[in-house]
Amino acid sequence: MGKTVLMQGNEACVEGAIAAGMRFYAGYPITPSTEIAEASAVRLPQVSGKFIQMEDEIASIACAIGASTTGVKAMTATSGPGFSLKQENLGYACLAEIPLVVVDVQRSGPSTGLPTSPSQGDVMMARWGTHGDHPMIALSPSSVKETYELAVRCFNLSEKYRTPVIFLMDEIVGHLREGIEIPESVEVINRPEPEAYHAKDLAYHIAEGELVPKMAPFGKGERYNITGLLHDASGFPTNNNQIAGELVTRLMKKIEANYEDIVQVEEAHLEDAEVAIYCFGGTARAAATAMEEARKKGIKCGMFRPITIWPFAERELLPVTRKVKRIVVAEHNYGQMVHEVRRVAGDHCEVKFVGKVDGTVITPQEILQKIEEA
Repeated sequence: MGKTVLMQGNEACVEGAIAAGMRFYAGYPITPSTEIAEASAVRLPQVSGKFIQMEDEIASIACAIGASTTGVKAMTATSGPGFSLKQENLGYACLAEIPLVVVDVQRSGPSTGLPTSPSQGDVMMARWGTHGDHPMIALSPSSVKETYELAVRCFNLSEKYRTPVIFLMDEIVGHLREGIEIPESVEVINRPEPEAYHAKDLAYHIAEGELVPKMAPFGKGERYNITGLLHDASGFPTNNNQIAGELVTRLMKKIEANYEDIVQVEEAHLEDAEVAIYCFGGTARAAATAMEEARKKGIKCGMFRPITIWPFAERELLPVTRKVKRIVVAEHNYGQMVHEVRRVAGDHCEVKFVGKVDGTVITPQEILQKIEEA
C-alpha cells in the first residue's frame, strides 16, 4: 500500500514525473501551470535533481532538450502562449529524436486570453503546432490520480520511442485537489542505449527490424552531431533524397507501428448504449455525471474517453460509431476533436457538439440537455 495524500493536479504531475526518473526541469512561470515549476523547484534538489528558471519559454524547452542529450530525463511545463513559443524546438526534438516531456496546462485563449480559466483549446496545436511531418504523442488526464499515473507514462513513452511527449492537461485538473494514493513503486522505462560506447559508432544507426535508434548520452565516449536538418546515420546534414525520405518515414512509423502500445481509452456503459458522450481531460467529470443522469431517465447512454489524445484513437472509436445512433462531443473549445469524431463516424451515426469558450466549465446539465435534444 502506498501513502494517501491530498494533492493538487499540478503537484501530482511533478510527483509522477519524479517517480518516472525526471531529474531536470527548465521552465518559466505561467498561469495555470506555475505550481509545476514551484513544486519542481522544491522537490528536485531533494532527489539530487536540478531546477532552473529560464528567461523565456523558448529557452526553457531548449535547456530541457540539452539536458536530455546528456542522459537526464527532462521536463518543461507551460500554458497556451508559452506552448506556442515552444513549437520550433519541439520540432527539433522530434527530428533529433530527443526524449522530452512538455506539459501544457491549457487555459482560455487566444493570445493571453483568460489566464485562470479552463480550456481545451490546444488540442490541435498539440498535434500540428510545429511544422513539417512529425510524430506526436499526447496524453490527457481527467483526475489528480490519473495525472500522477500519466506523468509516469509520458516519460516511459518518451524514453521508449525517443520522442517528445505532450502532457495535455487543463486548468480544471491542474488546479483540482483530490485525495490520491501514491504507489510505493511504478514501472520505469529508460531510453535504449548502446551496450558499449565507441567514438566511431554512428549516432543514428538503426539495427535491422528496429525503428528506434539507441541513444548514447553526451560524454559517454561517442562523438556525434545533433542538427535540426535532415541527417544521415552520423547525425550530420544530408541532401540525399532517399536518406531524407527514409528518415521522415521512420519517424512517423515508430509511432504508427506501435499504436496499440501507445493508445489508451476508457469506455463506460457502451454495451447497450444508443447515445455516447465523447470527452477527454477535465470535461470527462461533467460527462460522467451527465451519463448517469441520462440513464436514470431511461436513456441508454455511454461514455468514450480517449486518454491518449494523439495518435487519435480511431480504431477504438470506429466500432462505437457503428453501434450507437448519436455521439455528443463535449470539449472546452469551439470545436476541435469533434471534427475527428465526425471523420471517423461518417454517415453511420449523428454527431452533436457542446462546447464552451467563455472561461466557465461545461456542466452536466448542459451535456444532458444536448443528449435529450438528440
